[in-house]
Amino acid sequence: MKKVYLCTAIPYVNGNPHIGHVMDYLLADVYARYERLAGNEVRFSAGTDEHGNKVFASAKKAGIDIEAYTTENSNKFRSFIDKLDISYTDFIRTTDPEHIRRCQEIWQKLADHIYASEYDGWYCEGCESFVTEKEYNENGGVCPDHQKPYQKLTEKNYYLRIADFKDEIRRRIEQGEMEILPHFRSEEALKLLEDAPDVSISRPRGSLSWGVPVPGDDSQVMYVWMDALPNYITTLGYPDQDIAAWWPAAAQFIGKDILRFHTIIWPAILIGLGLELPRKMVVHGHVLSDGQKMSKSIGNVVDPIEALDRHGLDGMRYFFLMHVDTFADSDFTWQKFDDAYNNELANDLGNLVQRLATLCHKNQISAGERVMNLPFEYIELMDECEFSKAFSYVWKKIQELNKAIDEQKPWELAKAGKTEELQDVLNTLVSQMLSVAHLLEPFLPQTAEKIEAVFASGEITPPKTPLFPKNSSSEKDHLR
Repeated sequence: MKKVYLCTAIPYVNGNPHIGHVMDYLLADVYARYERLAGNEVRFSAGTDEHGNKVFASAKKAGIDIEAYTTENSNKFRSFIDKLDISYTDFIRTTDPEHIRRCQEIWQKLADHIYASEYDGWYCEGCESFVTEKEYNENGGVCPDHQKPYQKLTEKNYYLRIADFKDEIRRRIEQGEMEILPHFRSEEALKLLEDAPDVSISRPRGSLSWGVPVPGDDSQVMYVWMDALPNYITTLGYPDQDIAAWWPAAAQFIGKDILRFHTIIWPAILIGLGLELPRKMVVHGHVLSDGQKMSKSIGNVVDPIEALDRHGLDGMRYFFLMHVDTFADSDFTWQKFDDAYNNELANDLGNLVQRLATLCHKNQISAGERVMNLPFEYIELMDECEFSKAFSYVWKKIQELNKAIDEQKPWELAKAGKTEELQDVLNTLVSQMLSVAHLLEPFLPQTAEKIEAVFASGEITPPKTPLFPKNSSSEKDHLR
């Protein structure tokens, strides 16, 4: 048994959970459950990023005390994670006093790489991020994500000297100490590294009042990178506790829009602290809505709670783990979601369970034994975090089981009185069904548990209701 530590990016609490957060949590959860299947001990960290001007402005707009607002919204995210049945073990809030204290100690440890300077340049309030002159010109002076002009700022800030770490970051990425998945993101990160400037890590208190005070300079407040990024190690108790048992993280899960921060600034902090980099940085794409990027102004934002209510937890998990590519941008429409549920989950899997259980019950076949082995191809895909491909591999097994029933026709063996052959066929099918349930555990944990309850305990009895009831407009199941 080995110890495995996984992290998800922590979202701002100035809005509600969205589909992008779903992907962070689901992908990390699949990996966590897979590692547990392999017999490993897992710590899995999630949390909320609660400082900054956007959070403060949202609280003010809502007319709520800032501390009450952050607590309320942090609880929203935690409740959402629980609804998704995410198997996290640790939840951190950046307003936790212990996190704040540890961030200040980390700042002091990095003091040799921090300097004060005047900043005169461009800033996006929506991103809470400074941009280079090159980015400003490339984007025509307007943030592409928020469609608002960049602000011209002149102020005194503290900087983290990224130049101190560039060569070491490049070496560690190129030598695979931190594997960036998919691999083409490594080239993207290395290209970003070439022109990476030193990073502003504070704002004057007059510009940013809601944040962690800079040690030794009460006029300055820590900027997001020095407050949010260290959560991955403060969760473990760094710097006052030994984290060697868990760090480096086996994998961190992020969206492609925060690649720069997690492959340049975060490694710089870690190298400055004398710590190893995460083993894997898993970078997922965006979920599009009917071919377009989701936007409140367009009105095409998909509410994850609506998706959850529509087809249940495993219905939602199925779509976002099977039909949303782990690494590429993928499209969501309600039609695609409904079709996947009715034509795949209900037809392929739900019908299979009902059909096989009915055949076993009629022919008095007793339950089989749980299958614990993991096939090599499955292991290989899961280790590379190719989750959508691994799920497709499992689904092929489900389709093969359906085909085997059609080809072996156990009902004809029963009619012909070939009892021994019938028992062999059904026992083999049950064993294969349990093998499928085992492989499904990381993806559809509730469904896997239900399948095992039918086929691995006592007398095999068909579920009273189908695992995935179709919508009223769907075709009726045809069971033998």
